[in-house]
Amino acid sequence: MFKKILIANRGEIACRVMRTAKRMGIATVAVHSEADTMAPHVRMADEAVLIGPPPSAQSYLLIDRIVEACKATGAEAVHPGYGFLSENAAFCKALADNGIAFIGPDVPAIKAMGDKIESKKLAAAAGVSTVPGHIDVIPTAEEAVKIATDIGFPVMIKASAGGGGKGMRVAWSADEVADGFRSATNEAKSSFGDDRVFIEKFIVEPRHIEIQVLADSHGNTIYLNERECSIQRRHQKVIEEAPSPFLDPETRAKMGAESVALSKAVDYRSAGTVEFIVDKDRNFYFLEMNTRLQVEHPVTELITGIDLVEQMIRVANGETLSITQDDVKINGWALESRVYAEDPRRGFLPSIGRLTRYAPPKDMEHVRVDDGVTEGSEVSMFYDPMIAKLCSWGKDREEATGRMRSALDAFVVRGVNHNMDFLAALCGHPRFVEGRLTTNFIAEEYPDGFQGRELTADESGVMFAVAGFIHKCRNDRNAGISGQLPKHGRSLRDDWVIIMDGAPHEARITRANAVTTVAIGDHVWTVESDWRIGDILFSGRINGKVAHVQIDVDSVGYKLTHAGAASRALVLSPVAAELHSLMPEKVKPDLSKLVLSPMPGLLSSIAVEVGQTVEAGEALCVIEAMKMENVIRADVDAVVAKVNAAAGDSLSVDQVIIEFE
Repeated sequence: MFKKILIANRGEIACRVMRTAKRMGIATVAVHSEADTMAPHVRMADEAVLIGPPPSAQSYLLIDRIVEACKATGAEAVHPGYGFLSENAAFCKALADNGIAFIGPDVPAIKAMGDKIESKKLAAAAGVSTVPGHIDVIPTAEEAVKIATDIGFPVMIKASAGGGGKGMRVAWSADEVADGFRSATNEAKSSFGDDRVFIEKFIVEPRHIEIQVLADSHGNTIYLNERECSIQRRHQKVIEEAPSPFLDPETRAKMGAESVALSKAVDYRSAGTVEFIVDKDRNFYFLEMNTRLQVEHPVTELITGIDLVEQMIRVANGETLSITQDDVKINGWALESRVYAEDPRRGFLPSIGRLTRYAPPKDMEHVRVDDGVTEGSEVSMFYDPMIAKLCSWGKDREEATGRMRSALDAFVVRGVNHNMDFLAALCGHPRFVEGRLTTNFIAEEYPDGFQGRELTADESGVMFAVAGFIHKCRNDRNAGISGQLPKHGRSLRDDWVIIMDGAPHEARITRANAVTTVAIGDHVWTVESDWRIGDILFSGRINGKVAHVQIDVDSVGYKLTHAGAASRALVLSPVAAELHSLMPEKVKPDLSKLVLSPMPGLLSSIAVEVGQTVEAGEALCVIEAMKMENVIRADVDAVVAKVNAAAGDSLSVDQVIIEFE
């Protein structure tokens, strides 16, 4: 067995690989950029090597630097994680040339399957069902329009070397093909150094289902069942689960058999994933094969009990698989939610900054958190904005989903915007609960973006109960420290008005024997909790049921977050509530004549100048953030009065870029 391996990656996947390596008694080496000098994966490793400046093109993507780090530390093998160099044949060859093992497939398999165009040709030749399309390289936008028109709209434009949703666009018309071709090629070149794209038919109402395969170098190949990855946003997976709520045993077996056959056709070894698009009639079509460990691999581990990283290491060491196809079972259900630093209420724009508070859910049964950050870590503009992967297991889908919703409520992140309220809303959506999923789920159910969700009666009751409880705790404490304790047997007041999202509700809040009772009309909630003033997470029992609510003190009120919804609560005495109703509402400033940067990032280009007349929908500028291009367009017809930034400038969120007359 290897004595020392180097992990050519960062963040949560680097930490994930190290955990298994340490359990196996293998020493680990981390590589890092200047931005990651104090990152958890660096501190977790036995050794660490600085390989360059923050941009990945100057650090994590430099093959020579990583090979040098292996030589300097004596690392015998490299695990690439996912992304970066994980599917780079030149990297695999460079390691082999230097006598360093690659914990992944061989060069021929990477070349055959890592290139989406070549893999589709190979799959078609092998008799695997593929999506109709043009799988040769497309040189120009004009040619792309012609090909798309011949195939028939809608079409998908995809980067040949792409992954993670980068370099992908759906086009419903010729104009959208031209724009999408330019954006996809630019994004692909920026992210992968390869601007080749191809076009295929976009299947309406599709499901994205993938098969996990595992193979050794002795001719043994098995599949570890499927993962459903249909909940996507902009082609980026958001929630994954295993098994799929859609597949039947017959379809599962067919997809598994095709995946194994395809793997054997390229003499594949190590862990890999064959991705399919599945229509409403369970017809499935090959999309691509990822010759690496997938982001969502934990859900497969949770239902099979197989450590995929360990298997990859053992296969790379020349061992024979100790698992046969008959050993692979499905035990229960597992979900994974990708926790991102982004703002769902502003079009999911990425957020950067320091994690001023970071506390994953703890002591929760069958909940797993894969992360690569700690409190104080910085979410940088240079890398993917994923903070953590939150996973849950249950004996069935309902139990796994319930645990996921509870864990999302209990996951504390402050300092950056995040998507956990959106994830919680997804998990509670009736269509998700029923398992009626497609890759268009988010676009169909949230066509105007996510602005929170309406709470059920029970969920609203939790909000009222917690608002009353925390206010009772704070009011009692305040009375004590300010010398206002009651005298002559008089009690502190128990009549209050809870103003929830602007609506007043008369309430009685009392406490006896460590139980707080909140009553509004005929509704009564009993609250038991060891919550202390200053805690930003309430965990306790409300009417006997466990509940988690996040609390942010907002002046004299509270912002409460629970079950994918955020509410503002103000608890006042009846007199104060009456006076509060007379307060004028704050008028929001008029920003209609300003173009603000919706995110922190780099201003790649600006397409207008002072005095220019622009029409609604016209492109104004392009902002690059988190390796993604974002085109900012005019909302209305207008004349440019002032341009406050130039191409190449670094922008902060809400910075004024353009002013209109």
